[in-house]
Amino acid sequence: MKLNPLGRTDLRVTEICLGTMTWGSQNTEEQGHAQIDMALESGLNFMDTAEIYAVPRSPETSGRTEEIIGTWFKKTGKRDQWILASKIAGGPVDFMRDNSRASARTIRIAVDDSLKRLQTDYIDLYQIHWASRGSYNFDGSWNYAPHTQDTADVLANIEDMLEGLGALVKEGKIRHVGVSNETTWGIAQWLRIAEARGLPRVASVQNEYSLLRRQFDLDMAELSHHEQVGLLAYSPLAGGLLTGKYQGGAVPPGSRGDYQKAFWRYNQHSEAAVAAYLAIAAKHGLDPAQMAIAFTLTKPFTTASIIGATNTDQLALAIGAADVRLSPEVLGEIDAVHRQFPRTI
Repeated sequence: MKLNPLGRTDLRVTEICLGTMTWGSQNTEEQGHAQIDMALESGLNFMDTAEIYAVPRSPETSGRTEEIIGTWFKKTGKRDQWILASKIAGGPVDFMRDNSRASARTIRIAVDDSLKRLQTDYIDLYQIHWASRGSYNFDGSWNYAPHTQDTADVLANIEDMLEGLGALVKEGKIRHVGVSNETTWGIAQWLRIAEARGLPRVASVQNEYSLLRRQFDLDMAELSHHEQVGLLAYSPLAGGLLTGKYQGGAVPPGSRGDYQKAFWRYNQHSEAAVAAYLAIAAKHGLDPAQMAIAFTLTKPFTTASIIGATNTDQLALAIGAADVRLSPEVLGEIDAVHRQFPRTI
């Protein structure tokens, strides 16, 4: 398994990262443990979770995923074989910390709670799950309104969060800092303030990236290259759309679309775009899921692609994408489809 540097840190992470967000909702503890075992045996060393998992978030399910990881650590004693990433909810969540946004105060509370659930003394990469001021990423972006924000308040909040994160790094509770669902401007401010104040530098950004959603190819790619803030690409299968299992309006029993009873990634162009990518995979004898994941790994800005599965067969298939090499012909055909359908979710 190829290892990539995590930003400017001394950590080297596998290019496939084990996603965990279904453990505790769609998956049992036993199934979560089986996935960790398989991933470790396959050579992975990087696992991502969050305080708000399992999804969909709720007072009943949030925190369960970290608990499942924690019981695996306790049972196996193999905490040291994983580079572990977790996250604090960025914006207010009605059932967490009195509906407060991320701040130095709430980050300390969240880290201490996560450490207890994870049954570990430290988290290798601690991330702000989404920008505390809001995000373009979750609902199609069209309602996000940065012109309504108070710039001074936004910058003061970033500085406050960095101060809190810096204190936790000094205490050894976290090792490195990352962001998620962030923008180019936002990351630039995190970097600027950290450099000016001698605070922890952002090592990575966890944003959505797939054949169907390629905004990172633009100004985010430029920042990533020059500042060495690598992409942790989540949802490389666009929530399962790129497997083809939802084509023709199908909703397979037990799938994410079935479990959540809603699927916000669809728009009127999604099915046609997916059909075109499925045709490329069929033409070249590729599994469509592996082709989609392998595509994300071709990008120079990708540090790791985060894969999630609800069973070990799916997980094995996804991990196998690391061995798939896409030819120039396949990549050319993918780009032709992207020009036809530049944004389909």
